[in-house]
Amino acid sequence: MSQTLRTRHYARRLITAALTITVMAGTAGWTVAHEEQAITGPPPGTAAWLADHSLGGAGRELPDPATVSPAGIARFFDRLTGVQRKALVIRHPEVVGNLDGAPLGLRYEANARAIRAAWHKERKADPQSPLAERYAALLRPGRQILAFDPRGRGQVAEVYGDLAAARRTAVIVPGSDIDLDHFDRTDDPYGTPAGMARSLRARMAEDALATPSAAIAWVGYTTPVGLGPDVATSRLARAGAPRLDRFLAGLAMTTAATADAPPAVFCHSYGSVVCGLAASAMDRALVSDLVVLGSPGMRADSAEALRTGARVWAARDRTDWIRRVTGYDFLGLGHGDDPTDRSFGARVVSSESAHGHTGYFAPGTDSLRNFSRIALGKFAEVRCAEADGGGTGTDPAPDCRAGLA
Repeated sequence: MSQTLRTRHYARRLITAALTITVMAGTAGWTVAHEEQAITGPPPGTAAWLADHSLGGAGRELPDPATVSPAGIARFFDRLTGVQRKALVIRHPEVVGNLDGAPLGLRYEANARAIRAAWHKERKADPQSPLAERYAALLRPGRQILAFDPRGRGQVAEVYGDLAAARRTAVIVPGSDIDLDHFDRTDDPYGTPAGMARSLRARMAEDALATPSAAIAWVGYTTPVGLGPDVATSRLARAGAPRLDRFLAGLAMTTAATADAPPAVFCHSYGSVVCGLAASAMDRALVSDLVVLGSPGMRADSAEALRTGARVWAARDRTDWIRRVTGYDFLGLGHGDDPTDRSFGARVVSSESAHGHTGYFAPGTDSLRNFSRIALGKFAEVRCAEADGGGTGTDPAPDCRAGLA
């Protein structure tokens, strides 16, 4: 980068940081009052799980969800009979449904039980409760709920497609203002993790009919709400990153198909901060491709600094407001360099026809087509950012397909 461009780059960082500090200083009372408390640690019901000695005998204790790895969880369930597995689902649905490494079918069944119990409890407390309606929606036939935690604002993960048979898999990591209440909505369908995953899975099926595929909408961390310190700092992302790493390790234990092609992970907005902090644990055996879209930064100065084995991609459309607040880290505010800038070193893809901050997965957009092709490993068909008439950073982006078969 030339000295002039470098000077402009750092000047822009300082100006953006100053504006952010000014805004936050003027809203300090509001933001502190709305600071989110991150949900961390093992699943609800863990104390009862650990106190359960029904399997009997030394060495047959139930594994501690807080300390046993997903590989250890998988080995534990492999040793159980079908009757023993079923008994644990009935006695401890909240734990089994959230155990990364447990068999997929058991998790689906356990979460259906946990959601039904939450639904009955909510209806008894308030028959008109909107929360009861959301629980009822999750219980509709055909839904595959891979994780469910009603604590706080609620966390959930849902599978679209047959994950057990999938040869290609995508995981969606959402950004701010997403929780159980905003997991899916009709007024902004492609701005929710459920809508993103459904749209991507449909496109993947269209692009490769003969390749079984699945997409997962993962809301497994506490996201920021509105404007304030939470969205401008990495506090919630640092709490969420280990949860994402554990989830991905669990997928590797329970979906044998991913051994051929590990999942591609798509990180939207603040979700890219989570992914950036989780990236160092993403070796090529766990994640094939790491894609950030509408990113404010990844808490790294470059793709190389992420220390990940996954290929790193980035996208941002011209109308996305996030471009005004990316590319700085000052006094703990901001999330670092712009992943779409040439200097960052990511493979920048076209997002032509996408509109705004939540339009990347809308049908007919270059971004959706590119995301499908990345997830399917069809790299020769990916359209790079410079192909639509201009790069998104300070210099035109290089060929995003360089070095890929």
